[in-house]
Amino acid sequence: MNTGTWIAIYMPFFIIFFIILPQQKQVKKALLIKKKRMGLKIMTNEILQKYIGTTCTISTGSFGTALVGEIITINENWIEVQTKKGIELINAEFVQSIKIKK
Repeated sequence: MNTGTWIAIYMPFFIIFFIILPQQKQVKKALLIKKKRMGLKIMTNEILQKYIGTTCTISTGSFGTALVGEIITINENWIEVQTKKGIELINAEFVQSIKIKK
C-alpha cells in the first residue's frame, strides 16, 4: 500500500483518540468546576418536605408545563401532586420553580 492509503485509513482514528476525546474530558471538568463556583445544587427533598399539603404552582421550564395542585408526598426524586385532573407525578430533577399559593 502506498502512503496516501495509510494516511486515509489511520488519520481519522488519530484525530478521534488523540484530539477529540481528550478535549471532551477537559470540557466536562471545566463545566463541573464552573457549576461548583456558581453554587448550583441539586434540589433536595428536605426543602420540599415542609410544603407537603400546600397548594403550589410547579414549573418545569419554558417548554415544560406549569402544574397547579396540592403536594401530597415526596418520595426519592418524585413529587406526587393532586390536581383537578387527578394525581400527577413530577420528577424533581426537572423542576425549575415552585410558587406557594396561600
